Amino acid sequence: MYVQELEPVAGSLGLSALVATLPLVIVLVLLGGVRLKAHLAGLIGLLAAVLVAWLAYPMPLGQTLSSAAQGAVFGLFPIMWIVVNALWVYRMTVHTRHFDILRRSFGRLSDDPRIQALVVAFCFGALLEALAGFGAPVAICSVMLVALGFEPVKAAVVALVANTAPVAFGAMGTPVVTLAQVTELRLDTVASVVGRQTPLLALVVPLVLVWLVDGRRGLRETWVPALACGFAFAVGQFVASNYVSAQLADIGAALLGAGALVAVPQARRPAAEPVRAAVLTGARSEDLDEEDPPREVLRAYAPYALIVAIFSVAQIPVVKDWLANATQTYDWPFLNVANPDGDPVGGNVFTWPIVATGGTLVLLAGLCTAVVLGVHARVAVREWAATVHELRFAILTVTSVLALAYVMNLSGQAATIGHFVAAAGAGLAFLSPVLGWFGVAVSGSDTSANALFGALQVSAARESGLSPELLAAANSSGGVLGKMISPQNLTIACAAVGLAGREGDLLRKVLPWSLGLLLVMCLIVVGQNTPVLEWMLP
Repeated sequence: MYVQELEPVAGSLGLSALVATLPLVIVLVLLGGVRLKAHLAGLIGLLAAVLVAWLAYPMPLGQTLSSAAQGAVFGLFPIMWIVVNALWVYRMTVHTRHFDILRRSFGRLSDDPRIQALVVAFCFGALLEALAGFGAPVAICSVMLVALGFEPVKAAVVALVANTAPVAFGAMGTPVVTLAQVTELRLDTVASVVGRQTPLLALVVPLVLVWLVDGRRGLRETWVPALACGFAFAVGQFVASNYVSAQLADIGAALLGAGALVAVPQARRPAAEPVRAAVLTGARSEDLDEEDPPREVLRAYAPYALIVAIFSVAQIPVVKDWLANATQTYDWPFLNVANPDGDPVGGNVFTWPIVATGGTLVLLAGLCTAVVLGVHARVAVREWAATVHELRFAILTVTSVLALAYVMNLSGQAATIGHFVAAAGAGLAFLSPVLGWFGVAVSGSDTSANALFGALQVSAARESGLSPELLAAANSSGGVLGKMISPQNLTIACAAVGLAGREGDLLRKVLPWSLGLLLVMCLIVVGQNTPVLEWMLP
């Protein structure tokens, strides 16, 4: 048995923490400073974590490699299993041109560009984040806005800022699932706390979007539909994450937000020509005027309806119990780790939810989608393989980062850093979202930031007497605000709208919003750590 040590370097907590941070520092410097590709930075960071565990910490090399292997497997299943199948569904809609029909359907909901920004970037972007995440919402929504006539820079900025509130529950809850896994906290508890933080962002973001589209006039004329959309989204995300399922949080929120937006009479009024002339300075796609048969419009919406239906059925108690019974639990080989108190850690056992995992449910929805859209089995398989090929570097990045996180957690490196950081005391409540924000800004992924810093946040919280669930959730909630400034997302946005090389222009436009909303989140967490907002927590 390997027993974790907190002060393996010269019996000093400070020196041990300094050595333990090396893998994280290396990854962050390679990504943010050297601008190395994410998968290469992740692999080098993993190598550093293995060497620190083996040489600085007394973790046997066999157990170190075994912990890395478990992290990599978790990165593949269930994390990338969800993403691959979700993007596969999207690729099939593109192949059958039903995605174009969906885009035209959105364009006909309103001719007001401020409302179009809410429908496309906020509501549909949230649905895409719920299904896929990992940059897909920014790329797809940017292209749709440009097709609607938005100037490319404005389209990219709107898509980036909109991609905030849904991120913590994106890709079928992948970030919070990962957070629960690496911290060994209950998923429903972590999701519940996150669901009492990010909905507050949802109240603000739609108002920010109409300001970005049309300045003060946009806010003055469309604040009612924007607020209705944000409020409905916030309620949906809160209810689903606390009382239904973390996997359904963004889906329910996106649908409620869109429904509330359409229900407000002001959102359906034709836009004044001066507004359209001032906002829509780009070239409007000519195919927007095409009429689509009602049957084809229904088929275009079908994939998303199928996913909602299948995940809803999976939450029925009888079905949920049946799915849970299919879960397999294994003793992970060559791994026998105890914490400093001598208690076995959760990493010794690996749980494989074969059927109950979100990726398998999305796969089932994808098979149904292929039937509804008339996709031949050979084409469907080819599109699935093409999706894997498209995501090959993302798969390598996620598996290497999760492997790094598992090595740091199981060797005791994260616990050492947590004990050292705990000296900040109550100040941790303010700094916790900043750490998550920084992690996402560098890695481009709330999932990766949760894997890297989740266990550290929990260790620091326990040492300083704060709520582990609060600080773990704050890592994810603060992280969502770093996504709009991450180099990966900026590059995706620029590539999508034909602005390659102008990432700096976008960064200057979105950075003030990222920092301003981060300050709001820090104050929320500080308030939840005091009697002022403590009543908000479960």
